[in-house]
Amino acid sequence: MGFDLDSLSEATSGAIGALVSTTVLYPLDTCKTKYQAELRAPHQQKYRNISDVLREAISTRQVLSLYQGLGTKNLQSFISQFLYFYGYSFFKRLYLEKSGNKTIGTKANLIIAAAAGACTVIVIQPLDTASSRMQTSEFGKSKGLWKSLSEGTWSEAFDGIGISLLLTSNPSIQYTVFDQLKQRLLKGKPSQKTGTESSPEALSAFSAFTLGAVSKCVATCLTYPAIRCKVMIQAAESDEDGGNQEAEQKTLKTVSGALYAIWKREGLLGFFKGLNAQILKTVLSSALLLMIKEKITKTTWVLMLALRRYLFVTRPRLKST
Repeated sequence: MGFDLDSLSEATSGAIGALVSTTVLYPLDTCKTKYQAELRAPHQQKYRNISDVLREAISTRQVLSLYQGLGTKNLQSFISQFLYFYGYSFFKRLYLEKSGNKTIGTKANLIIAAAAGACTVIVIQPLDTASSRMQTSEFGKSKGLWKSLSEGTWSEAFDGIGISLLLTSNPSIQYTVFDQLKQRLLKGKPSQKTGTESSPEALSAFSAFTLGAVSKCVATCLTYPAIRCKVMIQAAESDEDGGNQEAEQKTLKTVSGALYAIWKREGLLGFFKGLNAQILKTVLSSALLLMIKEKITKTTWVLMLALRRYLFVTRPRLKST
């Protein structure tokens, strides 16, 4: 396939969109993550909702701590979204070329999205673990990336890898829903052409934002219990309750231990604790990401086309003269 222009432009625009959306919504993400990580009986809870986390940051004069781990999170988001969008676009184009089909069905789309997600998770899992530990640390006590990872064993850097692989179904569902809805909206619209090649079709900002919100909401509701378990597995250890807390933290490092602890402490509703906050954050984040991605895809595509022509046409000619 040579120089895969479409896959590279998709990956670059997706990664840039991820950087912007992560930075803008990071304080909300920190509040949401700390709220999800707390596991106590209803009458003993420190946080009743995510606004309590914000109040704590303000009352303790640690507002800037809402941004603890932002650098690591941005690095994780950029790498993960670049790898995911590149893999997703590459596998999709490969499937269409090999099958001879003009469009991709829902089943094939799910498989391709899951494959791209699984490859991405394996690469960025240590960064994901480190960023979760930073966010769930006590305000003002967050450690840096290297210290967060070096204090434990190498296997601890991959805490929650199993459930993270399971959660590849989340973006698989999201981008499948988004792609199918996008195809229906753009059906019948002619592609714009640049020279001899057609540029990728793009949605309007409003349409991309709306479809991004709808698709992420569907995916989040279906996978939320696993999302909460993952946060608890990767959360930083608390200084409270001494040895009892330390023993419990070891139990929470497994999926079965996290599930049992939620059931024992909070009951059935505990599996959906923080769902509203998760939907708010993820829907806004994904909608913003996809809106930015759609708006800069054409620009990125044109820049990549110009770069390719320079590298493979103009530059060789200059060298030969």
